[in-house]
Amino acid sequence: MTDSLDDALADIERDISDVPAVELIQTVSVHLLSAAAVKCGLSENPKDEIDLSEARKIITALAGLITAAAPEIGDHHARVLRDGLRSVQLAFREASTFPDAPGQGPGEKYTGPVT
Repeated sequence: MTDSLDDALADIERDISDVPAVELIQTVSVHLLSAAAVKCGLSENPKDEIDLSEARKIITALAGLITAAAPEIGDHHARVLRDGLRSVQLAFREASTFPDAPGQGPGEKYTGPVT
């Protein structure tokens, strides 16, 4: 690598080291929520962007992250993330031609059935 690229990577590492864990978890979660919403068809071009197979993976990963992080980030932060998660889980269920049985949808092994 070049010296300038090494310097840029060092700056990024320093920047990340200054960010509190709660903020990092929230930021990653919001990105996953946004991606899941798009993959569930909640975008300006739903026919072009819907991909329920990808949405399932993202939602399940997000549910695992939120469930694992909740005790660490506190109820105030976790509650907002859980609400967003529930919204994309419901959007997934609505977009599915053949909806999963209750408790079998994406992320529901972590959150319980979403209805």
